[in-house]
Amino acid sequence: MADTLLDIRGLKTWFKTDDGMVRAVDGVSLHIDRGETLGVVGESGCGKTVTARSVLKLIDMPPGRFEAGQILWQGRDLIPLSPEEMDKIRAREIAIVFQEPMTSLNPVYTVGYQIAEVLHQHQNLSKRQSIQGAVEMLRLVNIPNPQKRVHDYPHQFSGGMRQRVMIAMALSCKPKLLIADEPTTALDVTIQAQILELMQEMKDKLGMSITLITHAMGVVAETCQRVVVMYAGKVVEEAPVEALFGNPRHPYTQGLIRSIPRVDRAAAQKERLEAIPGTVPSLMNPPAGCRFAARCKYAMDICSREPPLKEVGPGHRVACVL
Repeated sequence: MADTLLDIRGLKTWFKTDDGMVRAVDGVSLHIDRGETLGVVGESGCGKTVTARSVLKLIDMPPGRFEAGQILWQGRDLIPLSPEEMDKIRAREIAIVFQEPMTSLNPVYTVGYQIAEVLHQHQNLSKRQSIQGAVEMLRLVNIPNPQKRVHDYPHQFSGGMRQRVMIAMALSCKPKLLIADEPTTALDVTIQAQILELMQEMKDKLGMSITLITHAMGVVAETCQRVVVMYAGKVVEEAPVEALFGNPRHPYTQGLIRSIPRVDRAAAQKERLEAIPGTVPSLMNPPAGCRFAARCKYAMDICSREPPLKEVGPGHRVACVL
């Protein structure tokens, strides 16, 4: 536990709507250690982004609220902290890169101003020092001619370059943890590889940890040491990356992995990709018991009771009666 940076215990983040309470995150427990890359995977609507935003308390309250649980950052619970106390942790200790680079930057300010604003607010630098720091951060993320580009506006950058600017902004205060919320979703494959390589390079340089939220299992296999699989607001499996891909134990994880195209077998034989039938259940009225049961070909009567996360191997936990 001494090496644990972030420890989330039984977190429940719910949203009150006119139609009822949406249980977006419903009892999630996970941790991330110093220097590791943790992958958080699952379909859209499984609670990955809400979990990430909950860590930094970027949830609008109301309608959102923390119903239960703890978010322990180096042993300190973040949930009771005031906005002023959270401001000292955001960017300085925990930073986030949002999902959509095209809309995450303010179009009316230069990218240099937006990076410098973070440095000015959290590092107490002068305006001149902040701009110089912004130039150095653009250089660090391999943007050519940073002295000139620091005065450009977001619309003058491509999607991949904007994502580099977002990473530069997130890393400007040298945080201990970077939360990357699907940082490559809107980018083409070549740029995706460059962004992932850049994040790994920054992790090695700064000695930080990364939480990578994605639905791309191939990205997880390439970059992560440990994986948490979420489904319908809950963690259904957690394992080291080799164990998860070598011996997935939850039917949902097995379905995710079987949906990945196999390039190594494509030339020898044609295989039809498997699809998981059905959709993620409503988080307003989630089913009793195992939330995956309605889509699971192995479902039994006992699945009407919620299965606990049980250890089935070293660091390998799964919520399934099988």
